[in-house]
Amino acid sequence: MRWIDTLETAAAERLPEAVHRYFRQGSAGGISVGEATAAWSTYRFRPHVLNDVSTVGLGTTVLGEPVDLPILVAPSTMHRMADPDGELAMARGVGAAKSVIGLSSNAGTTFGELGKTGVPWWLQIYVVRNREITERMLDAAVAAGARAVVLTADTPVVGRKEDDGETVWDLVRPGQLLANLPAGDWTDDDLAKADDLNPDVIGRLAERTGLPVVVKGVLRGDDAKRCADAGAAGIIVSNHGGRQLDGSIPTALALPEVAEAVAGSGIEVYVDGGIRRGEHILAALALGARAVFVGRPALWALTVGSSAGVTRLLTDLGTELDHALRLVGIPSLSSLTPDLVTGRFA
Repeated sequence: MRWIDTLETAAAERLPEAVHRYFRQGSAGGISVGEATAAWSTYRFRPHVLNDVSTVGLGTTVLGEPVDLPILVAPSTMHRMADPDGELAMARGVGAAKSVIGLSSNAGTTFGELGKTGVPWWLQIYVVRNREITERMLDAAVAAGARAVVLTADTPVVGRKEDDGETVWDLVRPGQLLANLPAGDWTDDDLAKADDLNPDVIGRLAERTGLPVVVKGVLRGDDAKRCADAGAAGIIVSNHGGRQLDGSIPTALALPEVAEAVAGSGIEVYVDGGIRRGEHILAALALGARAVFVGRPALWALTVGSSAGVTRLLTDLGTELDHALRLVGIPSLSSLTPDLVTGRFA
């Protein structure tokens, strides 16, 4: 059995049940979270033969940042529930794999602490109703060395979770999240997600920070084009891990339309959601993604093996991608093309 396939079960044995449920669950009836991985497995490959694949390269750049693998760690929260060092342990694991970490704005580690690791990081931000909170958080992230801003665009309200009994919120202790919330006497309304956003927010974030802005939560080509026209440097094709609108299209199926809509614009496309194998990553890259993000597997790896577990997760997936590239007859990521992939019944 692949080590990655053992991780969730092993993590469940270490985590309180409510925390494990919080990490794995989707919204409402769980349709989207349940379809994510299966959707990647519907693709089939049309490999080349008689191509020299004696040397295969996995290195690329993301927003100009060199990485050894096109596999990044998605922003998520409650890391200190998985490992006492939380985001610092995750970052050390990512750094050892020469990749990039997305840091949640709800993180339990301060921007300054993370910045001191030297690991490249992108700040995931929710724009909240009280814009001062968002602006002060952005300023602090810039001062600590964030390399990009990831605007989460699919959360005008938080997706409904159907919990019974104890939840993760009953277990949270001071210092485990919101370490970067600016000091202030904020109300629940101040902290509520802004539901009045439009594409102009992309330019405002870029102007405020001087950083590239990546829009996360895009599932349609027309929305991708609007983001590109508004100045986004990147798009993450994402349905929030199935945690927002249940029944949202799987990212595996949304990616081709999004990539085609912004082809030639210079905007970088990324994808997350259900990616568990090197073959999934190969399909994503061939269909137009520059790199992929992994979320839940990184949390399971952090729980089971701390920093070393995160590094192993990324490098194991990289090894599988290397193998798949050789078998599809393509020696470099830049040579991947959509014609390598077809639908299962096409």
